[in-house]
Formats: sequence, C-alpha cells, structure tokens
Amino acid sequence: MQGQFPGFPSDLFDFLQELEQNNNREWFNDNKARYRASIVDPVCAFIEAMGQRLPHISDSYIADPRANGGSMFRIYRDTRFSYDKTPYKTNVGCQFRHMAGKDAHAPGFYVHIEPQRVFFGGGVWRAPNPVLDKIRTAIVEHPQRWKKTINDKQLLKRFGGIEGDGLTRAPKGYDPEHEFIEDLKRKSFLVIEDTDPDIVLGPKFINEVDKSFTTASPLMEFITTALGLSY
Repeated sequence: MQGQFPGFPSDLFDFLQELEQNNNREWFNDNKARYRASIVDPVCAFIEAMGQRLPHISDSYIADPRANGGSMFRIYRDTRFSYDKTPYKTNVGCQFRHMAGKDAHAPGFYVHIEPQRVFFGGGVWRAPNPVLDKIRTAIVEHPQRWKKTINDKQLLKRFGGIEGDGLTRAPKGYDPEHEFIEDLKRKSFLVIEDTDPDIVLGPKFINEVDKSFTTASPLMEFITTALGLSY
C-alpha cells in the first residue's frame, strides 16, 4: 500500500531533549550527523509518504520532501526580534500548504512534534489582513455554508470545534451583532488535535494524521475557496 511510514526513530525525542539542554551551535555542529539521521531523513520520508495520501484529500495541497525549502520547517530560529537568542527550535514541524502559498501563514495542514506534545490538524494561522477579509466576507455572504462547516459532526467529534486567536472587538466594517461575530473576530482559523507523543514511533502515526487531515477538510475547503483558490 502506498503512503506507508514505519514511524520515527526513538532518538528523535532524545535528540530534541538534549538539544533543549544544549541549545548552542557547538553542540549542534557536533551532532549534525545525528540530526540528519534522527530528524531530517525520517521527516522527509514521512512527508513523502503523506504526499502519496494527500491527493485523496485535496489535489491542491503539496507535500514537498526536500530537506531545505520544502514542507519541513527549518530548525533554525529567527532571533532578530526575540529576547530568546537560543539558535535552534526544539520541535519538529511540517506544513503541507496550498500550492499558491509561500509561507507559514498560508492555509495548510500541519504536524508538530516535540517530546512533551504532538498535535496536528489544519487551517490558517495569523493570516494577513487581505486574507482575513476574504474569509470574513465569505462567512458573511455564505452563513449557511459556514454554519454547516463549523457544525460538521466528524469535525466536532475529532477536534471539538474551530479555534484561533482573535480580536477583542468586531473588525472594522463588520456587524458587532452578527451571528458569527466570534468567528469574524478570529485572526486564525484552526482545527487541532493532540495525541500521545509515543504514537509517532510506530506505523499508526501516519494513519492518524491522514484521518485528521481528512476530517479537517470542511474547514480547509471553506478557507481555500474563500480565497478564490482550488481545493
């Protein structure tokens, strides 16, 4: 069967825990071969396997297994505007974004792995205002479709509902008394589920991610078409 993945090596968690304790360039450079073997290679293999499964969810979302510039996020932190100057992330992240997307703020499916927490799902995170305006407009113009999306039984059962940080007041130009005002305030539209971190070490992990992405489809389709993109 296509799209099989045996699971990540146990050293993935060990490496990330040790990196958290030794978050400096000297330690990382001394362990680069281990980083490639325990993180980069298996993550790329996972992305490639997901790439064989994504078409049954959407033809427009991409799994790019390249080690650099693909679906896997860089391990290097952007410290330019942060008080925290540690150079490396202590988690693994990958985003299967829409073919029209260029960065982490584009709509996409997401997987996050760290020793203490593993979660996955989909949506759009802290979208720029032009993107938010299109989503909000679609909610206003198609309220019944939005209502059907947020009340999807499988979505509610698996994720508990749509979440995402939001404004304290109604965005400019939108009715503060609108039926879906809490959704119109959102800056992110996400469905996320947590799972037992140990599941990433076995073959069941990719099946759970597949189910999660499939269940997230109603939200992903609404967002994607609101942006005038193909789903």
